[in-house]
Amino acid sequence: MKKTRRILTLLCIVGLVFILSGCSTTTVTQNSSGVWDHYIIWSFIQAIVFLSKIFGNSYGLGIILFTIIIRVILFPLMVYQMKSMRKTTELQPQLKALQSKYSTKDAETQSKLREEQQRLYAEAGVNPVAGCLPMVIQMPILIALYQAILRSDVLKTGTFLWMKLGDKDPYFVLPILAAIFTFLTSKLSVMSQPEQNGMTTAMTYGMPIFILITAISLPSALSLYWVIGNAFSAGQTLLINNPFKINREREEKKKVEKDKKRAIEKAKRRAYKTKRK
Repeated sequence: MKKTRRILTLLCIVGLVFILSGCSTTTVTQNSSGVWDHYIIWSFIQAIVFLSKIFGNSYGLGIILFTIIIRVILFPLMVYQMKSMRKTTELQPQLKALQSKYSTKDAETQSKLREEQQRLYAEAGVNPVAGCLPMVIQMPILIALYQAILRSDVLKTGTFLWMKLGDKDPYFVLPILAAIFTFLTSKLSVMSQPEQNGMTTAMTYGMPIFILITAISLPSALSLYWVIGNAFSAGQTLLINNPFKINREREEKKKVEKDKKRAIEKAKRRAYKTKRK
């Protein structure tokens, strides 16, 4: 069930990408019609232009501020996602125990396994698909920003530092930074997991490579969005789901349990010796 939900979520994201990417490439103005062009793309353009005026019409700084605002708006959702992922991580030993208990592949046993897993998730207050929600929400934002840059004559020709926002970064600085911050965010996330598998490792190293390759061929404005967004995510992870703090608390908990077990064993030995006397 969990894998099916992930696959369906991924298919929805891919479908959304194709649908929105197929929108018109004509210039968007206040007279543009349609929900996507008039209410979303045009609103993004207006917001970035407005924020840019704060910095003397610096559209790069406008995009940076726009990105931070988007991240702040999504912050409660990200908190929910991280807390849910942490709870799911802590449930892994119990989930593995269930998989061992119901290891037979017949339909009845697998159905029982799914029921037990759902019960475990419900008791812990965990939503298995919570980790996909931020991705689902951010995908249309990313596409809308991409089209806002390319379909606005003002933003497309805007400059920031050494770059033209509508063109690729000629020195690949932003794509490299985007990849670094993506890796940092992923690494911080997996560091708090008690166990890691091949899929986790592949995503930790594979996603930054994907971001790097993608960002190299996209407008520098989009790379700028990724850099700021992923830098924000790295800081957010350290604040909410700090792996160093989590691992320290986990070790302290293990130590307490170990000391408690030793105390019980010691008490049993004393009781046994007293009884013999």
